Amino acid sequence: MRISELDGIINISSDGVTIKDEKGLLAIMDQLVYEAVFSEEERRKGLFILLKEIAKAFGAFPASIQGLYEEMGKNYPGFTVPAINIRGLTYDSARAVFRQAIEKKTGAFIFEIARSEIGYTKQRPLEYSAVVLSAAVREGYKGPVFIQGDHFQLVRKHFLSDPAAETGYIKGLIQEAIDAEFYNIDIDSSTLVDLEKPTLTEQQRPNYEKTAELSALIRELQPPGIKVSIGGEIGEIGKKNSTPEELKAYLDGFNETFKGSPGLSKLSVQSGTSHGGVVLPDGSLAQVKIDFETLRQLSDIARKEYGLSGAVQHGASTLPEDAFDMFPATGTSEVHLATGFQNIIYDSEHLPDAFRDEIYDYIRKEFANERKEGQTEEQFIYSTRKKGFGAMKKKWWDLSSDIKEPIMAELEKKFGLLFHKLKVENTVGIVGETVPAVIIGKQMPDNILKEL
Repeated sequence: MRISELDGIINISSDGVTIKDEKGLLAIMDQLVYEAVFSEEERRKGLFILLKEIAKAFGAFPASIQGLYEEMGKNYPGFTVPAINIRGLTYDSARAVFRQAIEKKTGAFIFEIARSEIGYTKQRPLEYSAVVLSAAVREGYKGPVFIQGDHFQLVRKHFLSDPAAETGYIKGLIQEAIDAEFYNIDIDSSTLVDLEKPTLTEQQRPNYEKTAELSALIRELQPPGIKVSIGGEIGEIGKKNSTPEELKAYLDGFNETFKGSPGLSKLSVQSGTSHGGVVLPDGSLAQVKIDFETLRQLSDIARKEYGLSGAVQHGASTLPEDAFDMFPATGTSEVHLATGFQNIIYDSEHLPDAFRDEIYDYIRKEFANERKEGQTEEQFIYSTRKKGFGAMKKKWWDLSSDIKEPIMAELEKKFGLLFHKLKVENTVGIVGETVPAVIIGKQMPDNILKEL
């Protein structure tokens, strides 16, 4: 499409973007987003900025959840915020989330993408935020949109080999994310915990010192009026369960080391889950025994003794449905959900067998060296198929509406169930009361101005 088609629909001036024809905008949004995602590099960047500025003018703006989490730290409101990772069909999936948010008057929910996902799904932060915000516009959602950098993780083997290079990479990713208006960032340096040290404080020292260093950078980079919500982590997901003593050693060490304000808003812990679930040889998932008492205890300490919103649970999307009622019951402040949504897409009867087979054949060929000794075919495909989203992104986007719409209906049903179970229905009010509407305008690139 030609960007000049927006003439008469929007207006750009020194004051920013204004929308002149909302109906016309909605009619062209699908095409505009597609154009942005699949144009050549420089044009893509400009179009993503344009899309974000259009969203702000519409009333959907990137925001920090810090204010809500500060309120949670004082008075837990009885709900758990879902943080949703979208690996593929991002525009369509985000639209399904917003439809449920509007229907259920939900304001407390997060879109996020992890360091690893940015790579294998081929979604840099600017693209992810622009596509999510565009989905909000397309569905008529207005209000704060929480976009989060999940697991901005220091990879242990890379850090031990070259600490400066690995730290520098995460610092660059933080800068890129904040520039893209990710105003919520989870730092994961739990990989650096040294269990050979004699005391918990010494074991956690590499973790809390690196978190403090990266948090200082975030406070330096955040724009005026924005307090980025920062999360820390003490228990690497899939390892042993976290303890109160570890939590206190980490938070005490962080608070002594970090000189900025505010500090952390939440803390990720381990209570029995693993990312993606545990895959059995036949490809089915093992039943997870999550330790909700650990979540209750750690959330209580984090809230009452440190003023945090509570504990955060990762790797939960493949849990049975009845488990989700327990997160609000135990005072868990946030739960991260990813693989379960991916499974709905891949396992849907509406996804053509030929297309699924094409992706699986690609995975067998391109990632054969990732097959672990003793893995069955089913285990290998399940653990690797997430990498089919990035390499074949255009083919996913090009699926016909008669394929995508019923898959999105399945996803939307799941989003609605989670909003209900996590008790975030009717949270628009508390979000509006605690999250200030701070809108940071971005300068429109010259190449887009010339096209307009």
